[in-house]
Amino acid sequence: MAAPIVQAPRASSKTETFVDNKRKEDIRQQNIVSACTVADAVRTSLGPKGMDKMIQTASGEVIITNDGATILNKMEVLQPAAKMVVELSKSQDIVAGDGTTTVVVICGALLKQCLSLINHGIHPTVISDAIHKMAVRAVDILTAMAVPVELSDRDSLVKSASTSLNSKVVSQYSTLLAPLAVDAVLSVVDPENPHMVDLRDIKIVKKLGGTVDDTEMVKGLVFDKKVSHSAGGPTRMENAKIAVIQFQISPPKTDIEQSIVISDYTQMDRILKEERNYILGMIKKIKATGCNVLLIQKSILRDAVTDLSLHYLAKAKILVIKDVERDDIEFITKTLNCLPIANIEHFRAEKLGHADLVEEVSIGEVKIAKITGIKDMGRTATVLVRGSNQLVLDEAERSLHDALCVVRCLVNKRFLIAGGGAPEIELSRQLAVWAKVLHGMESYCVKSFADALEVIPYTLAENAGLNPIAIVTELRNRHAHGEVNAGINVRKGQITNILEENVVQPLLVSTSAITLAAECVRMILKIDDIVIVR
Repeated sequence: MAAPIVQAPRASSKTETFVDNKRKEDIRQQNIVSACTVADAVRTSLGPKGMDKMIQTASGEVIITNDGATILNKMEVLQPAAKMVVELSKSQDIVAGDGTTTVVVICGALLKQCLSLINHGIHPTVISDAIHKMAVRAVDILTAMAVPVELSDRDSLVKSASTSLNSKVVSQYSTLLAPLAVDAVLSVVDPENPHMVDLRDIKIVKKLGGTVDDTEMVKGLVFDKKVSHSAGGPTRMENAKIAVIQFQISPPKTDIEQSIVISDYTQMDRILKEERNYILGMIKKIKATGCNVLLIQKSILRDAVTDLSLHYLAKAKILVIKDVERDDIEFITKTLNCLPIANIEHFRAEKLGHADLVEEVSIGEVKIAKITGIKDMGRTATVLVRGSNQLVLDEAERSLHDALCVVRCLVNKRFLIAGGGAPEIELSRQLAVWAKVLHGMESYCVKSFADALEVIPYTLAENAGLNPIAIVTELRNRHAHGEVNAGINVRKGQITNILEENVVQPLLVSTSAITLAAECVRMILKIDDIVIVR
């Protein structure tokens, strides 16, 4: 006898149907774990006692650094959520220039708390809203802690630049590089727009040889190439009249598809004679304006200068610096207060720049060209960085860039805040108090995020080889007794008033780290599925 066919009850359209949420939870968990892994990778390089990372690229190039943005930039991250953490570090680098490791570590700590909250059954949207409120509140707390600073107070600016440099490989040179960074930024601040600094107005020229101690700021221009004197031209010129030219002083060539056929020597002689006359005519026009220094832009279509034109320029006693990069032209013309000349017909005396001295200087085994005593010099600065090897040189440049960014932050937002984990512990304490005032799930979430912010002082202590639990507990105790600026002094291995120890950072670095980390965490929380489009 055949078994009766049992029909499955059909779900009516009005009743709720079961939806499998497991996959969404798995995707969210996978994203959070990936982002936390990236954060843990850079966590050991946080603070002045943080470790350095050696990065080897596919081409065999080696980079030694503990700058969070550089480490993450060079890492080949494939998981989409982990890529967001890398982008987060880049954003912090653009906004503040410093705190690139801090922002990633905070993001990782917040994500770990989010995972715990989700596992307790709290909805991601509720967590996301709580993070937003927490970030807004945190910025208010930090602003209340901050100390105003004036640009005329050079010592405070130097202290904050030193704090940034102390966590770098070249920290032993912070007494030299910090004042240098401050002077460079202050020299390019425009009085008409005092809250804006464009770091493109500060050019960093790297030259191998010597030590970082030989780094200097040059009031003028430095070219990391020697003066062209293959034809015996001058290598030093006083009362220089400088022209920046973007055309070639060489015989014109035919178009690519065309060619000239010569049948006898007389025609060849005529061509050579015409070439000589053509070049001579150009050089006479240049000399007629009183110009005695030429900066020639690099050309890709044909040689910018030939041996023949160099010979004639040497005879005319004109100093030549050739192969100037196209990207540098804007900086050079702004510094010299002159105009670039694109055609020989436009070569006029009013387009020239004036300087007291252009000379070739030997530093070690290499030679560089220097222009000093520029008349009506634009608001720019040039820093000549030296180093014993390429790795030190690159790291010195990166560290100097961070120090410049810190000073730029102080120009934009003129407030200082204590370093050494003090703001994070204070935030943690005040948010925990605030959480008790809130209602429902929000209160629970904010309390968790307050605990998460303790990751910064915990990591600072851990990286310095101290007992993190004892240090953080003592730090909490000090802050509970009203010592707002108590922080970890990693050099002494104890807790002191960090402001008195001159460990300070711009307010913008701390506030942007919190807001950017919160933004990134909210975005990762809201993702519940990954759709791959082929």
